[in-house]
Amino acid sequence: MNRFSDMQLLVDAADLSSLSAAGRRAGLSPAAASACVQRVEAMLGARLFERTTRQLRLTDEGRIYIASCRVAIETMREAERAVRSGTDAVSGTLRVSSPSDLGRNLLVDILDQFMTLHPDVRVVLTLSDSLSRFVPDDIDVAIRVGKLQDSELVARHLADSWRVVSASPACIEAHGLPEHPEDLAELPTLVLTTNAGPRNEWRLGDTVVRVRRYHESTDSEVIRRWAVLGRGFAYRQLWAVATDVREGRLKLINAPAWSAPAPIHAMYHPNAFQPPRVRRFVDFLHAEMQRRLPTDEAVAFASSR
Repeated sequence: MNRFSDMQLLVDAADLSSLSAAGRRAGLSPAAASACVQRVEAMLGARLFERTTRQLRLTDEGRIYIASCRVAIETMREAERAVRSGTDAVSGTLRVSSPSDLGRNLLVDILDQFMTLHPDVRVVLTLSDSLSRFVPDDIDVAIRVGKLQDSELVARHLADSWRVVSASPACIEAHGLPEHPEDLAELPTLVLTTNAGPRNEWRLGDTVVRVRRYHESTDSEVIRRWAVLGRGFAYRQLWAVATDVREGRLKLINAPAWSAPAPIHAMYHPNAFQPPRVRRFVDFLHAEMQRRLPTDEAVAFASSR
């Protein structure tokens, strides 16, 4: 068997959790399939699978190697399709994860344009307000907002953003405008809750305030609706409230003084040979984010009024 066939057998074994089933798919006997895996493991000097009579489980080394095998296989197939068609068209499945707010407000339209340009790419989009900084192996590109933790992942800066405090005219009329950041601690507020708990620590310029009187939800759209209905002061991304501010449903509170930077990054695994669809999408995403979001703080806040 050649290297490509070896990689395909390993990927199939991981997907099917069965070396025998992977061998049957490749037209190999169980003994031949097992010999193939042993040969690759000997070449690498590492075990790829933990094998028992009932279970086939990837080792840590196996997860790393087979993730790269998937990329290599997909890259070869895309190259073959491009050569046959005489174009630089891209295809395959693109898996993207994003916070819900960004997905609804920005990413859905950017992906729509990308799908129009590349109709042979199948998009799988995961939206959640509880996404961790970690990017799973089955995600090609993860979009994250805010300060990044140290990671072996590649992080490409897409655009700048700021978190701001906003409230409806009714809320301001009922409770007044806070004069100092600490005033928000005792005012009604709205807090997004994630797997890490409620995000009730708000950075307002150089001050960090822990709000105490709050309603909370795991859905950022619920927070937006509550804010518009006057249920409290909310702490959200500037681009997420810009339309409500321009149309008078919300007002920014002491902006830009009470704001905090929250850069947006695309994160992906550091494979040497990224599939063309991933490279093309990250480049397209960067260009669109730069076009849609002002890079200057003063311009950003002025355009949101």
